[in-house]
Order: sequence, then structure tokens, then C-alpha cells
Amino acid sequence: MPLPNRIRPDGSLFADPARGLLFGNRGGKFHDPVTKTLPTRLFATKQWICCVLSFKGRQRNVWGRYYTELFFCDEVTALAAGHRPCVECRRTDAHAYRAALVAGLGLADLPLFPAIDERLDRERRDGRRKRLHRLGAEGLPDGAMIATSEGEFLALRGDKALLWSPSGYVARRPRPSGPVAVVTPPTSLAALVNGYQLLWHPSAAEPA
Repeated sequence: MPLPNRIRPDGSLFADPARGLLFGNRGGKFHDPVTKTLPTRLFATKQWICCVLSFKGRQRNVWGRYYTELFFCDEVTALAAGHRPCVECRRTDAHAYRAALVAGLGLADLPLFPAIDERLDRERRDGRRKRLHRLGAEGLPDGAMIATSEGEFLALRGDKALLWSPSGYVARRPRPSGPVAVVTPPTSLAALVNGYQLLWHPSAAEPA
């Protein structure tokens, strides 16, 4: 029975057999290591990161004493949920992400990663609820994730909107126009606009 440690684009946790391409955490432990049931808390700290599945041969006891390990379909999902690349296991990606968002936001100084975490936290949550951003679809970069009124999630890529599922993208629709409910925080959108290269699930590249 899989643990409820898979992450939807809105940041919520659920159980599913799909493992995904990345895993991460939210700054520590917020699950019950005895029952391993769906937590009532959302995070341990504001440091929400996404990591590679394998790093220096380390082995983890998932949902043990120290961390609430989380799994993402891909990096499009992770950024939509409000995570960012890990500085330790994805150092090159983390610095590329920071450089791209600095350019996109027009920041005068290079922020430390805790400052980026604070910024993301303001953008990803409205209390316990996911904060959505009403923006025009025409100005959104590839990799932006939007939510539909039917409760679906669509990742924008080229002239298509890819229907998200835990195991990959399962349908292609025309890219929307006009105002849409954007799940991805504006800080990460700025990084995408300015050249940050996402890790997409392989299904995103499959022909329609």
C-alpha cells in the first residue's frame, strides 16, 4: 500500500503507486512515523525543495523519524506545488533557478535561498489553502501549471495544455486563452520566463 506522500500540483498529499521523477521535503518531519497516515500539517518549515531520487548512494527510511519524504511526477509538478531545486543534490539547477528568477523579477541583489523560500511561501499558500494567481494565459511560459474549474491540472507546453496525472500527462488540449487560475507561484514563473530549464515527465514529449 503506497504512503500518502505523492504531491499534486496544488501541493496536497495523496497515495498513488506512481513514484515520479523527483522527491523532496518541506524542511523536516510533519507526518506520524507510527501511523504513517495523511498528515494534518502541510509542512515542517518554509524550505520546500525538490531533489533527485539518487544522490551519493544514500539510503532513506521513507517516513521514518527525520523527514517527510515527498514524490513528484516531475519538476513541473514540484514548482507548481511551491517547491524549488535543492541546493545540495541539485546545486547547478538551484543556482540556475535563482539566476533566472533574479533576472525575471529585476532584483538588484542576489537573494539567499531562505529569502527565496519566504517569497515562495507567500505565493503558494493562503493559510492552509493553495493560493491561485489569476493571470492571462497568453503571457505564461511553458511549464506553467493551471487549474480548471473541473478540478484538473494542465501544464502549458507550446500550443498545448497537457492534462496532468500522477504517472504523467495523459491528454493534450489546445492552449487556453484569457484569464486562467495559475497554480505555479509567480517567482517560479519568472524563472521559467527567463530560461530555467525544467525536468519534464517523458510523457510530455510523446506525440498527440
